Amino acid sequence: MLSRVHAGCLVGIEARPVEVEVHLGKGLPGFDLVGLPEAAVRESRVRVRAALATSGFELPPRHVVLNLAPADLRKRGASFDLAIAIAVLSASGLCAPNLLDETLMVGELSLAGELRMVRGVLPLLQLARARGLSRAIIPAGHAAEARLVRGLEVRAARSLGDVVAFLGATGDLPRVDASPAPRAVRDPDEPDLAEVRGQDGARRALEIAAAGHHDVLLIGPPGAGKTMLARRLPGLLPPPDDDERAEIATIASAAGLDGFDGGARRPFRAPHHTASAAALIGGGDPVRPGEVTLGHAGVLFLDELPEFARPAIESLRTTMESGVAVVARARERVSMPARPLVVAAMNPCPCGFSGEPTRLCSCTPSRVEQYRARVSGPLLDRFDLHVALPPVKLAELGDAAPSESSAAVRARVIAARERAIASGDVIGVKTANPSRSLERDLASLSPDARTLLDLAGERLGLSMRGFSRALRVARTIAHLAAAGRVEAPHVAEALQYRLLDRRVSGAPAVRAG
Repeated sequence: MLSRVHAGCLVGIEARPVEVEVHLGKGLPGFDLVGLPEAAVRESRVRVRAALATSGFELPPRHVVLNLAPADLRKRGASFDLAIAIAVLSASGLCAPNLLDETLMVGELSLAGELRMVRGVLPLLQLARARGLSRAIIPAGHAAEARLVRGLEVRAARSLGDVVAFLGATGDLPRVDASPAPRAVRDPDEPDLAEVRGQDGARRALEIAAAGHHDVLLIGPPGAGKTMLARRLPGLLPPPDDDERAEIATIASAAGLDGFDGGARRPFRAPHHTASAAALIGGGDPVRPGEVTLGHAGVLFLDELPEFARPAIESLRTTMESGVAVVARARERVSMPARPLVVAAMNPCPCGFSGEPTRLCSCTPSRVEQYRARVSGPLLDRFDLHVALPPVKLAELGDAAPSESSAAVRARVIAARERAIASGDVIGVKTANPSRSLERDLASLSPDARTLLDLAGERLGLSMRGFSRALRVARTIAHLAAAGRVEAPHVAEALQYRLLDRRVSGAPAVRAG
């Protein structure tokens, strides 16, 4: 007898359809599993047998052949357990088959027949809806994720016996009703920009970065406040919209992150400098999302940037430009969204005190050059804002006036983004036609602003990317100022954030004008 059950497999953050086929044939009792299963899937035979026995089901002594189609897709993880168990019971005549053609089965089985949570339920449910299935049965622990999916009947089960009773109409499973996407909430303990004293220039740079989704490089001595500022950047960003919440929630579900909140908060990721390229971009077997994807629509903070392995940080160059992390393997190619606002921090030299008037730098010129060379010029060129942080004088902390709060800055950021969208800008997404975008941006310049930008491009030796980035920053500054077009002061402020990279890369600084 033959039975079929719908299931799914996770590849990166995307779900792929899998059909579980079971045939009971003649011959010696046995259990053959085919369809390119990985170790966790092969071990499901043991879990399913034990779960069936402890749930009170006695299988006939037949030869079981189980196929996972399509056969050329690697099947990974324990999410197939429930589908395999139901398919075996249906083929044995112990489970009603009337609902199987329209139902997705997801869940890992314990030896006692209980359903355990698995990774990636949200993309699997989205797959079921896209394929036209009318129902899905999932572990009860995933109810919060299931509420985000509309147009699909979702049932939450706690055990294999409950699922069999539901399919046979002798019992019922709680239905998980779709609910509106959770509203964006602010953590009352979220770091606030009002706690930062001094560093007015850096505060201004963070406001520009939040308004235009510009990547930032902070350079300053130890204790200047680089980390403190970076951790307050998420509080300056507007709440995620519906599309962003859906993407954040899908990534969190696929990654199996704790504290699932449905994408109500923008993520903040701060990997250690020992992270590998696979940890940053994504990889492994199976392919898992990296930090650039986990920080999508939020902030990715890279502290001590030169201490990261060179291959790791250089791999960021493509994602910072395209907004997509692509992991290529011999058998598969996985694309994942990767548009975080990247904030990196570094010291001016190995000891951190280069250029300070009160503390003596102990680094030789060769050591300083080697330290700065750990970050390549092409990577530096991709940071729109290069911000130097001077040391904060302790005597000024007590006398400093209270700083502006994150809420006040966030209001200006939201207003600037609305003006940018109204003018045709797309925040955080690189345009598919750079030349047309550049023509439009140049058309927004006043004559004086165009003259200043052209002169600065020649004097500073800006690359085409640097020229375009400076222009985009100037547009953001104009939106913050509610200006109708980009004026010379906006360009001048934008250009000052391109001067520092020449000193970091070892080239002589050039004054504009």
